[in-house]
Amino acid sequence: MNDRIRALREYIREGRHHGLRQDIEIPVDWEGLSPIERTTRRLNAVLAAEKPVLLPGERIVFTRTVRSLPPLFTPGEWDAIRADHYIHEQGQVCNICPNYAATIAEGLLSRREKAAARLDAARRDEDKEGEVFLRCVLRGIDAVLCLTRRYRDAALAAGREDIAALLTRVPAYGARTFHEALQSFRILHFTLWCEGEYHNTIGRFDQYMMPYLDADLAAGRLTPEGAFELLLEFFLTFNRDSDLYPGVQQGDNGQSMMLGGSDAAGRCAFNALSRMCLRASLELKLIDPKINLRVSRDTPEEIYRLGTELTREGLGFPQYCGDDTVVPGLIALGYDPGDAADYTVAACWEFIIPGRGMDVPNIEALSFAGAVASVVGRELTACGDFDALMDRVRAEITMRCRALARSVVGLWMIPAPFRSVLMDGCIERARDISLGSRYNNYGIHGTGLSTAVDALSAVRKFVFEERTISADALVCMLDADFAGDERVRQRLLAGTPRFGQGDPATDALAGTLLECFADALEPLRNDRGGRFRAGTGSAMYYLWHGGKVGATADGRKAGAPLSCNYSPSLESRHPDPLSIIHSFTRPPLERVVNGGPLTLELDAGVFTDADAIGKVAMLVKSFFDMG
Repeated sequence: MNDRIRALREYIREGRHHGLRQDIEIPVDWEGLSPIERTTRRLNAVLAAEKPVLLPGERIVFTRTVRSLPPLFTPGEWDAIRADHYIHEQGQVCNICPNYAATIAEGLLSRREKAAARLDAARRDEDKEGEVFLRCVLRGIDAVLCLTRRYRDAALAAGREDIAALLTRVPAYGARTFHEALQSFRILHFTLWCEGEYHNTIGRFDQYMMPYLDADLAAGRLTPEGAFELLLEFFLTFNRDSDLYPGVQQGDNGQSMMLGGSDAAGRCAFNALSRMCLRASLELKLIDPKINLRVSRDTPEEIYRLGTELTREGLGFPQYCGDDTVVPGLIALGYDPGDAADYTVAACWEFIIPGRGMDVPNIEALSFAGAVASVVGRELTACGDFDALMDRVRAEITMRCRALARSVVGLWMIPAPFRSVLMDGCIERARDISLGSRYNNYGIHGTGLSTAVDALSAVRKFVFEERTISADALVCMLDADFAGDERVRQRLLAGTPRFGQGDPATDALAGTLLECFADALEPLRNDRGGRFRAGTGSAMYYLWHGGKVGATADGRKAGAPLSCNYSPSLESRHPDPLSIIHSFTRPPLERVVNGGPLTLELDAGVFTDADAIGKVAMLVKSFFDMG
């Protein structure tokens, strides 16, 4: 990191760019405008209000100066929309990955020409909806190019001919160099936030940007050191405005970057830019962009070591995604093999397809812990054996999955015409991305799997095998949240064989629950023609659901949090991390392709030297080598 990058980093870390933000009221009149026209009018108004600024020494520009976006709908209007529709989160298009590569390569003027030609066809066909959409597309592109010209003029006024030349080229025309491609991405990504969307992911950055870097290095336009300096500055841009965006959680704002993995032919796609991105994140030590690594059984140990060096910094990434499980799982769910091979991740971890996926990967969640607790409390005393209890658990999961599917009928999203410019086929169809795309599947998270497994394990051991606790007594204790029965609770906590301790019989219970989850969702279809995808991740649901689940048979008290994602329960004790790896690779995961990380926390003392780094890397590698 040279002095220029170090100064830019400190400028951002100290929040000095906050002083550039304007507390202004942007006047907008929604009278008589459809939702898509409101989105476009707001975007134009916001971009017109933006004040072009050049931070000291920067070479990649665009910094948000408008502090807040005006609301598109009044509370009463939202009530009317909700009366007829299901609204996910804030109603915005979010958590999908645009096809940045195509627009960076073509330029916005090329996209504009296609939209204008398609508008002529829509007029001939008297396609009124298509006409409105395409007019909004044209106005959005014009607004972005207008702000770009204002930035170019500001650069000229400041004597920055280099930036002015850059902005004369992109994003109006296709990028020719690595620098132009990075600047073009910055403007496109910036505009998505200004349109109101959030969790705007980055996708397979090293794959679509590597051709520009290769060409520059081959032509001598850039040295490896110069390219790395540009990349460091590019990474900094993700940290300039993130506190202004809606739907953002501290430390997880959806700016997820995917690196490595395999190409369509199955060859390792980890390249020089992949390595450079890991180095950049390691040097900057900032939360954005969030790094994800695609790996497989063929991934060299060296890549795991590079990832582990970054893990040591305590930023919570990289996350690793296993191609050997994910790609065939997506294909089995109906994804084209080429698209499946090109998968990336949504804001958290869910698997999505760049450019052509309008999947909603976090639309709802099944509470495994809640389902098991409900059955144990309601039906345990009527079950003659453990198999009978499991039959009722299966029926409960199936019933809950069907109810979840019914609860999300009528999904409606705020139109996103500028984002549609970056999505495959929207201009050609003359339809907004909010209405759907090639893939329209819904992801259902699975919450508290380990707690559910542990509760079933406890019932099997103490009620049906040892018969040391009667069904009636256990149900009474659970109803009373173990009041007056602390000794029994401690016995359950200490004596229950738990998921993650390497016990095959307990691990098999997890497989049964996951298969039941996938089976229950398999025949269901949403009203956009998509499927439902089962997952083991839980995101925020592990807290929401934990507070609603009463006491469980493994000794957990009512309302206690559940473990997040695909991870051991909070009450578990494990002989070593390998026992967790063994347990959590035994259940079948090929059908649970909404994803979900095995989350492990390692003490900082584990990362003491190169040998220790290698051991952690091999621990991670073993998880994927074991499937």
